[in-house]
Amino acid sequence: MTHPTAPAPQPREPLAPLDAPRRARTSIALVFAVHGAVGGTFVTRIPWLQHRLDLSPGQLGLALVMPAIGSSLAMPLAGRIAHRHGGRAAVRGLLALCCLTLVLPALAPSLPALCAVLLVYGATAGMADVAMNAQGVEIEERLGRSIMSGLHGMWSAGGLVASGFGILAAHLDLDARIQLPVTALALLLLAQPVCAGLPDIRAGEEAEAPPRFALPPRSSLIIGLIGFCAVFAEGASMDWSGVYLRDVTGSSATVAAASYTAFALTMAAARLAGDAAIRRLGAVRSTRLGGAVATAGGLLVVAADRPALAIPGFALIGVGVAVIVPLAFAAAGRIGTNASQAIAGVATVTYTSGLIAPAVIGALAQATSLTVSFGLVTLLVLAMAVGAGALRVAERNSAPGPVATASPDRRSRRDVDAL
Repeated sequence: MTHPTAPAPQPREPLAPLDAPRRARTSIALVFAVHGAVGGTFVTRIPWLQHRLDLSPGQLGLALVMPAIGSSLAMPLAGRIAHRHGGRAAVRGLLALCCLTLVLPALAPSLPALCAVLLVYGATAGMADVAMNAQGVEIEERLGRSIMSGLHGMWSAGGLVASGFGILAAHLDLDARIQLPVTALALLLLAQPVCAGLPDIRAGEEAEAPPRFALPPRSSLIIGLIGFCAVFAEGASMDWSGVYLRDVTGSSATVAAASYTAFALTMAAARLAGDAAIRRLGAVRSTRLGGAVATAGGLLVVAADRPALAIPGFALIGVGVAVIVPLAFAAAGRIGTNASQAIAGVATVTYTSGLIAPAVIGALAQATSLTVSFGLVTLLVLAMAVGAGALRVAERNSAPGPVATASPDRRSRRDVDAL
């Protein structure tokens, strides 16, 4: 498949402001939190799934690569869905599906069934991710100030809160076949009123429908590589930190589940403070600093022989990679004339690469050890710091100003108050 030819530069005009900016920002922040809660609930029960199905590290890694495949196949469809139904309806419908698929992993009776349901889970989570990030970029441009890091902070906060319930469930030895359906229903009921506050961003009648599958332009691929390093480290830590704590450091099941909480807590805090840091330091210096912190965390994890060392190591990895993905998505949303299409293309590259982390970690652990696997994570976050200069493009494309702009093709989009 070839890359699309970049369109000729055109004059850029201001976007219409939001009719209800505070409501729109609150709503999209809560959408991110609900989506994060789905992921946070799932990862805390991965050790339960491994134990119930008696999976080896390699088998578990195979199962955990299925969400990556599902996402890579489905993410490019999100742009077409948003174009046809509007941004608000796309987020509402896709987020609902994402919540419902949380039920499926606990019901899988075997490894093949688990792989199948995680394929579906990844597809719905990936499409919802693209749709809500596209909404976030549109709202950010209309507000005229950075909010994407804070939105991803709300995603981490949602995962953190949900992981707390997961830890409690693990401590009480609660069967995931009870916990996951109850949590899925609660998140589904929360998601619907939350989405009502989103602006109804639609493409005009003359706007051309985006292709079903969209690759980003060549100029964005280097940014995608930076995102790859961050998402690889994030995915590896989310899915394998509990297993690492249990198998390498000999922790209890409760402490193993708490490792994700430490990771999510520090990541949420860093992202919530990230918009101010990005404005002060810029994208390049923020990425270099984050890479250095994540590298220190990776070294601590590799050297850990007890939970008291490994948990702070995972926490530092969370701090280090926190703002990288928001920076990548914010830059992607300014590529071309269709935010959903551009984010879908970049997210497909970034997430497809990054979400292979669980399988790579599992395969390497099977061949060597989990310690060696996280040595690879450490090298990747170091590479992220070394290659941070690629994000100068993001700094040039996001110059501050009171009014955000977009190409003429976006002038047809209309914002109406959700009420």
